[in-house]
Amino acid sequence: MSRLARPAHGRMIGGVCAALARRFGTSATTMRVIFLISCLLPGPQFLLYLALWILLPSEEKAARTAW
Repeated sequence: MSRLARPAHGRMIGGVCAALARRFGTSATTMRVIFLISCLLPGPQFLLYLALWILLPSEEKAARTAW
């Protein structure tokens, strides 16, 4: 598993699904489909997406602050 950071390339909106796909070893398309299907269920999916968008560092920023 890789470090959780939003990628600079290959992201659509905020890069959250692409980051989660990298982390868990799936394709970004699969993760996006899972997210869209989860939106049919009741819950705070959009709030979680926004929170991860804000909290996850971008790949460039994570590379600059790495030791």
